[in-house]
Amino acid sequence: MKCGRLVRIDMEFDVFLSISQTPDSSGYMPDEQTMMRNYFDQVEAADKLGYGIAWIAQAHLSTETQKTNLNPVVPHFPGEIGLCTDFFQLASATFSRTKRIEIGSAVLSILANGGPITTAERIGNFCQLLGLEEHNRKVHIGFSAGRFEFMARPYGIVPRNSVESAAWSVLRSRIFREATEILLRLLRGDSISSEDIASTVLTENDFRTDDEWKKVQLAAKNEHNLPTIPDKVSIAKRYAFENLKIIPQHWPRERLNLILGSHDSNTQIFANKFMPVQVFNLSITPAEVIDATHQRMAENYHPDGGKWERRMMPRTLMVFLNEEEGLTPEQRSEAAKKEAKDALQSYWSALDGTIDPEKVDKATDNAVIGNAEEVANQIVERFNPEDRIMCWFDFFNHDSERVIRNMVAFMEKVKPRIERE
Repeated sequence: MKCGRLVRIDMEFDVFLSISQTPDSSGYMPDEQTMMRNYFDQVEAADKLGYGIAWIAQAHLSTETQKTNLNPVVPHFPGEIGLCTDFFQLASATFSRTKRIEIGSAVLSILANGGPITTAERIGNFCQLLGLEEHNRKVHIGFSAGRFEFMARPYGIVPRNSVESAAWSVLRSRIFREATEILLRLLRGDSISSEDIASTVLTENDFRTDDEWKKVQLAAKNEHNLPTIPDKVSIAKRYAFENLKIIPQHWPRERLNLILGSHDSNTQIFANKFMPVQVFNLSITPAEVIDATHQRMAENYHPDGGKWERRMMPRTLMVFLNEEEGLTPEQRSEAAKKEAKDALQSYWSALDGTIDPEKVDKATDNAVIGNAEEVANQIVERFNPEDRIMCWFDFFNHDSERVIRNMVAFMEKVKPRIERE
């Protein structure tokens, strides 16, 4: 498909900033101060170029140090997965340095950060201060259980007994659902106690296999000295508190947009019982899952958020673009392919401790790679005209000047090709 033959498309483009301090394919790893200076250079460039939202990755605690733990979650990762440990401070600094771009977290762990109560109060305070500014920009709070479990363990998100240990693969997501209800009810202004929060009851339908469920049943029988195997297993609430309400109470809720970082359909529906909560998704997600998610959200999106739109589900996309001077289009295409392969090999080596060619090839297939025309064609072929794309330019790339050149080339050469009649 040639871009010159395309119908007009009005996609929205954001930028995703990982601030990941790990060696790139050349082995180079900047110090923390350089990483943060690079972040501000890139987000200020994104603001001037017209990207819609700057999505900031958030992490907690040292990835290097967790490798010394008894059961490290990522045992091979060199350096630190992310340097943004306080989204609200970085967002405040970013708003002060920019004029138009909005700021989002991708994503905030509400199981870490002091838990959902602390997170709700920080969100309210941030929006209160944001409402005092002359601009009308929003903050977009993407929240999840957190990708890496070690970041939440010090906050008590660990099994408390043999039943929870047996059920942990399922229970962690249910703890997140409990935290989600607390967060959303506090954000909408409720006074609540833990008695008001839905209880967690596990049944056979929660587990992928009969063997997994039987292990939980047996653990429950032994833990609680039951005479028979139970048909359902009740789990004590993770959060226990008397009646409370966050302050400030009267903050501009119209300055806040919420996005759920969970693929679980039940959690997506559950969250929207309380407030409008949009969803994240990835470029690698199969088309049928994307379509099913849009259908589900169209039917269940909280009415206070208006009619569901495709733009409400931003999708992360790795962009390996080469429009460097002095190269032919063919040379740019080949250079981009090499840059993508090098970066993806570095990523899988960091995550798994080895390079699996099959994983590299699969990841390559789900990125956009090439010169401007090739990248434009790939985006048009893979995405709906009404999609919102989170462009990830700094993936295992610490050459900040090159990252910014790619951001410029995307908006000046790729985006016009996509939109061209």
